[in-house]
Amino acid sequence: MAQNSKDAQKRTSRAERRAAEAAAMKARAEQMEKERKQQTIIGGIVVAVLVILVAIGAFTVYHNMHKKAETKASTETVQEAYTALQKVKNTPKLVDKKGGLLISKNGYGKAVEGVPTVELYMDFLCPGCGNLHRQLDADLQKMVDAGQINLDLHFMAFMDRWSTDEYSSRAANAAIYLAEHDSDPNHLISFLEKVYAEDFQPEEGSAYKSVSDAKIKEQMIAAGVSKDVADKAFGRDYQEWLDAIDTYTPKRSELWHQSGSYKGSMTTPTVIINGKYWDMDQLTTAQTTVKDGLLESIGLKDSEVGVAGKMPSIGAKKGPISVTTGE
Repeated sequence: MAQNSKDAQKRTSRAERRAAEAAAMKARAEQMEKERKQQTIIGGIVVAVLVILVAIGAFTVYHNMHKKAETKASTETVQEAYTALQKVKNTPKLVDKKGGLLISKNGYGKAVEGVPTVELYMDFLCPGCGNLHRQLDADLQKMVDAGQINLDLHFMAFMDRWSTDEYSSRAANAAIYLAEHDSDPNHLISFLEKVYAEDFQPEEGSAYKSVSDAKIKEQMIAAGVSKDVADKAFGRDYQEWLDAIDTYTPKRSELWHQSGSYKGSMTTPTVIINGKYWDMDQLTTAQTTVKDGLLESIGLKDSEVGVAGKMPSIGAKKGPISVTTGE
């Protein structure tokens, strides 16, 4: 009887161990399955993000599609944002009420009469902006010098979150400081050419590589800016103003896409000609470049660029000529 009792106890003990081991195995299996599912979800998110980023990258031939904010969802109206902008104490002296920095052959803030005004809205990290400036800046400089256009520059810095060191704000602050402390507008346009150069402008997002203030300063000096001015251009003097601009500008309905998936929102670069939205989406339809499209839209031949006395046909009041209809 005693032996039978011991055998029974052993069997019970073995059964309990097997049950405990089975329970432990089941728990481990459930945990592994849970972790596998979590990894699949995370992996799916990563893949989705990569697909979106690739799609965005492909679309930024002309535009960078990172929006500052969903303006319709914001409780602040465009008028409230405008009012807040006007209250900023350290506002650049050369900009107008909407943040535009006007350049002409006569200097800063002195428009040439009877010629088109071309407004450019940009962020220094925006790849689409880089593409546009690499195609246009040299000719914009020639047209400004010849008195063929007025150039109205609008700097933004909403893409700070796509860099690790607030590159957009640092570059925009430097550009504004340059304009405020260097009386030659050619130096500013040259600076834009250099920071948007393909071998200088950094990539956005995960591909971003830090760009120091010293590197940006080198581009300022190479553009003709004095070392004294360049040395003082990185105090972020106009950050509060830039923040207000980044809130106000995307709310301006005249800057919104008029068609397509981005209808009703602003992207960069945005180009306005004589106060009218220039629809760069038409460039693809017309199979033309940014440069040729812009010249056609203002009514100026390529051979006339930089030639004093040869003026764009639209003058100072007509809107841009459509590159698809010619009207």
